[in-house]
Amino acid sequence: MVDALVSAVSQQLAAILFQEASEYGARLVVGVKEEEVKKLGSTLQIIRAVLVDAEKRQLKEQAIKVWVDKVQNLSYDIEDVLDEWKIAILKLQIAKDQRASASIVLSKVSSWIHSPSSCINRTIHRYNIAVKIRKLNEMLQVIAKEKDYYAFRVDLNMKTDLEPERPITTSFIDVSDIQGRDRDKNVLVSMLLRNNNHQESGIPIISIMGMGGIGKTTLAQIAYNHPKVKAYFDKRIWVCVSNPFDEMRTAKAILETLTGVVSNFTELNTLLKQIHESIKGERFLLVLDDVWGEDERKWQSLKYSLDCGSQESKILMTTRKENVATIMGSSKLFHLGKLSKEECWSLFSRLAFFGRKDKERESLEDIGMKIADKCQGLPLAAKTLGGLLRFKRSREQWQRILDSRLWELEEAENGLFSPLLLSYYDLPSPLRRCFSCCSIFPKDHKIEKDLLIKSWMALGFLGETEHKDMEIIGEEYFDNLVIHSFFQEFEMDENDDNIISCKMHDIVHDFAQYLRRTKIFMVASNNVEELNIDSYQENARHLTLIHDETVAIPNPIFNAKKLRSLQLNLNDTSVVGASLAKLLDQLTCLRMLSFKDMNYGFKSSIKAVPKEIGKLMHLRYLNLEGNTDLENLPETLCDLSYLQTLNIKSCKNLMKLPRRIGKLINLRHLQNVGTDRCRFMPKGLQMLTSLRTLEEFVVSRGDVESKSCSLGDLGNSTHLRGDLEIRGLGNVAEPSEAKKARLWTKNGLRGLRLKFDSQEIQQIKTEDENFVFEALQPPPHLESLAILHCRGPVAFPNWMTSLTKLKRVQLQNCLNWESLPPLGKLQSLESLEIEVMNNVKKVGDEFLGVEKEDRQTSSSSSSSSITNKIAFPLLKKLKFYYMKEWEEWEYGNLLTSRGEDHVTIMPRLHSLTINYCLNLKALPSHLLHNTMLQELHIRGCPVLGERFKKEGGEDWHSISHIPTIQIEDELVLG
Repeated sequence: MVDALVSAVSQQLAAILFQEASEYGARLVVGVKEEEVKKLGSTLQIIRAVLVDAEKRQLKEQAIKVWVDKVQNLSYDIEDVLDEWKIAILKLQIAKDQRASASIVLSKVSSWIHSPSSCINRTIHRYNIAVKIRKLNEMLQVIAKEKDYYAFRVDLNMKTDLEPERPITTSFIDVSDIQGRDRDKNVLVSMLLRNNNHQESGIPIISIMGMGGIGKTTLAQIAYNHPKVKAYFDKRIWVCVSNPFDEMRTAKAILETLTGVVSNFTELNTLLKQIHESIKGERFLLVLDDVWGEDERKWQSLKYSLDCGSQESKILMTTRKENVATIMGSSKLFHLGKLSKEECWSLFSRLAFFGRKDKERESLEDIGMKIADKCQGLPLAAKTLGGLLRFKRSREQWQRILDSRLWELEEAENGLFSPLLLSYYDLPSPLRRCFSCCSIFPKDHKIEKDLLIKSWMALGFLGETEHKDMEIIGEEYFDNLVIHSFFQEFEMDENDDNIISCKMHDIVHDFAQYLRRTKIFMVASNNVEELNIDSYQENARHLTLIHDETVAIPNPIFNAKKLRSLQLNLNDTSVVGASLAKLLDQLTCLRMLSFKDMNYGFKSSIKAVPKEIGKLMHLRYLNLEGNTDLENLPETLCDLSYLQTLNIKSCKNLMKLPRRIGKLINLRHLQNVGTDRCRFMPKGLQMLTSLRTLEEFVVSRGDVESKSCSLGDLGNSTHLRGDLEIRGLGNVAEPSEAKKARLWTKNGLRGLRLKFDSQEIQQIKTEDENFVFEALQPPPHLESLAILHCRGPVAFPNWMTSLTKLKRVQLQNCLNWESLPPLGKLQSLESLEIEVMNNVKKVGDEFLGVEKEDRQTSSSSSSSSITNKIAFPLLKKLKFYYMKEWEEWEYGNLLTSRGEDHVTIMPRLHSLTINYCLNLKALPSHLLHNTMLQELHIRGCPVLGERFKKEGGEDWHSISHIPTIQIEDELVLG
């Protein structure tokens, strides 16, 4: 982890030197010799060469740990100064651009640039940077000399092999020691004994997957030694594979088990031939325990040599990484979960109370249960803590263990964290920093994937390449941590395609805190976690403060001046506001600042952002989400030239964005959904060409037009991705602006909401609405589309049915539309909501988008017929709300003379909801006979309600096959 930090600092130094030399010569840093700067870089490289050995040895040698901490702390300080240097360069660039600009602001900017006080201030600032660099260089030289005291092994290749010794497993186990896992055992044994039925080619591979310490090896041992398994297989082989995957060693272990003779073969091919001969036609079970390797080539030749065995054979593998199971060709994945609370207690108590008398057990049992709960169903944790308490006799000693943080216990470090260290050191060096950073969130906290990746960005953990954005690298890092089983309890998006949030097992969280134990502090008063606030250290880098009660910001925080991330979740806005300006004035190293309610409530932490926010020159991430008392943001916020993310979601009373927002040239994410009182986007937004996220764009009304961006200015935001809502389309004064927005070029967009606003305040001419609508053509890979408050009557835009990837559509309050678009043509559509379409009286053939074709046949007559087609082929959810004039829903002219249906309609529909469609008389036959329909919800539809009554309804029989039926408030089971 320290190696990744030092490496990142070295790269930053090299980049700045290159930029300085190529653009500004020696003008920036006054008083710093080039040799001194180069010396700083070379010393960092020398230190980095011994960090691999140092990081490994610090786990057991306290003196080395102190030295590594010094390196880390000084590296952070160097990074801060380099950041200050980069900011100075950036401000020179901005000033240069402003001087060259022909804008109206030129005269004002020039007067500031050329003023004597401005030049003096910049010179003083550059001199301060020079002084800091000299001082840091001196400190770094001292640390570099200290390394010689420890006789480190020098790694000139900068390899990162820090792995601790891996335990060797065997097949032997005392089954009487095992607690729980009966269901898992039975399922796995059943899988091993199941006939293959020749459905799979080759020997089936079953993979047991799970995090370190969850019990994968134990379950494999239980199954391997089960009497039925022993009787079923002719031969059983157990191999501890570990890392790296050594095909020679693995092949020798298999052959030696098969023959009972130590192998002296030195050629892999000879070994594989012997294995091939030994298992030919035999029914065998091969257990490959603790597999890590991801090189498919090393596995393939061994796998081929095993294919000559009986097809009833099985290969059982344990791994922590899902991609390993995929690479190995697993046909079955067995995800091993946590122990139940009862099983965990049984395992813990058997060890903790071993040899104790009943009276002693009774006096300790209440504390024991609380300690067992801390294990969170992890068998290794229950065994480690149970074994530790076995030798603790007094209640006070047990209470100390309960009150302690697991990562402070030496026994946890040696036993519980060892398996997690294996997973940790299997990560690439940059990813280790990302993992340990997860401990800035409270235990059992739902970690939003998007927030986590933006945190990594803000803290400088993600680089960027010419062809790959930071956000994409962050996605890959997150997926890698998922693969290594560091996360659990995933929340998926509505299509189950992407992870939205996850949690960390408490023990994994303890492990992450152990890795950063002097750098991260958590203070809470809501039973999330309690740490002593007086334990703050000067070099603390991350703080999360959560209080449900009325409390001021604790005084020690003001002295933690090197904090890089601060998450404040406080209850009383008046108490916080009184000291917030002072706090921001002190914590100038912050890169991440959040005032969001971490308990997912709606309470505000602050009423106003102090102007001192502009002093946080390093700030990359500012989260104000949910602070409903905020009405304005200070103009000084626009001095944060390196700000990447500004989250103002759900700041529902925010009136406007800062006027000088165009200065935030590094802003990548403006998360502003739910800021409905913002009436315009300020001029300067078009300068933010790095934007990847813009959740809402507001087209202003005429009274603020001089202050605002136009719709056409969106054309500059070429990198937009995710979801975008454009509201106020009824205010478009010049229809050609819609085309200038060039939405069709923004290939990263996945969701689009086009909102024309309430009809009584629209300014757009009805005849212009069609042009605007057509000009706002989305990119071809759009997945979600909503159209709201469109006046019409309108010719549906040509692009609507060409969106072949569209999965979700919402049409709302298009009050003058007399028919529905031909949405049946959308081949990927899965969800459709139609609301408040007051002029629609009939839904018929036009909705399906299926057209008649005239065909001349060679028979005696010619006829007009319908070709075989599917309308709405993938639609799963369909909802209609408040269609007050809707009377008929039927399709005509789709039948042959024999009455055979040539059009298949909604074959995959799972759920249908119809609410407050007062005049709708009946449902079409294709729905009544659809056996895939699982849910039918009808409310506020008096005619339909009568027809579908369970008792006496004339059409009840036609829907009775549907499993779940809700008419008004009555839930009826079909």
